Amino acid sequence: MHSVLDPMKACRTTLLLLALCAGHGLSCGQTVPPPSREQVQSARDQVRKDPNLGGTRQEQTLRLKDMDAWKSKPAKSEPPPMWLVGMARWIADAGRLLIWALGAVAVALFLVGLRHWIRVRADVVNIKTLKLPSHVRELDIRPESLPDQIGATARGLWLRGEHHAALSLLYRGALSRLVHDHAVPIRAASTEGECVQLAALSLSPERSAFVSQLVSAWQLTVYGARTPDSVSVLALCTNFDVHLSPIAPQPETKR
Repeated sequence: MHSVLDPMKACRTTLLLLALCAGHGLSCGQTVPPPSREQVQSARDQVRKDPNLGGTRQEQTLRLKDMDAWKSKPAKSEPPPMWLVGMARWIADAGRLLIWALGAVAVALFLVGLRHWIRVRADVVNIKTLKLPSHVRELDIRPESLPDQIGATARGLWLRGEHHAALSLLYRGALSRLVHDHAVPIRAASTEGECVQLAALSLSPERSAFVSQLVSAWQLTVYGARTPDSVSVLALCTNFDVHLSPIAPQPETKR
């Protein structure tokens, strides 16, 4: 509620009075001079004193309040604490190092696996392309250079007095059977002792013992310049095909 003065209404009233006065003068046929400033102010003061024309009055009006004051002010963003920033940086650095470590481990495992695969493949290729020796220390061990019945042929040579030839045939035949039929890895430079050791790793104890006896008889003749007794040599001839019989090739199965 507030008090206001209506100046527009007062001015209109003053102008109305002046017009009446001017009209009265004109109606009388007299020339009326314009009102002076003092007259106007006096008339205005009189109008103000009139309670029906001037004065002040109280009015009540509704007005919307300023809504900006009710709007929530945006909260000021405060920087995070330093310990939180430090922890975030440490986690980022640790994660980066962990990724590099896992990558290095993966590369190492890949290289180890690749090396193992290459070695396995190389061994397989070497086995497939391995060339079997044709001679062992100048002794021909090719199957085509030997008779089919090695034991019987050596027995005939021994009985005819050809002792060195009989033992040589038994030793060559034993090496040929070991290499081509029993897959014993004998090489061209293998000695008698190495042949016995390799046979022991690949054959059964009975066959390995037979090879050892045969090699001992051969060494006694070649290096000892002595002839073994006939009973032991004939036993070697009889048991040759029993312990070192050739392995017949398996027929291919048709699909």
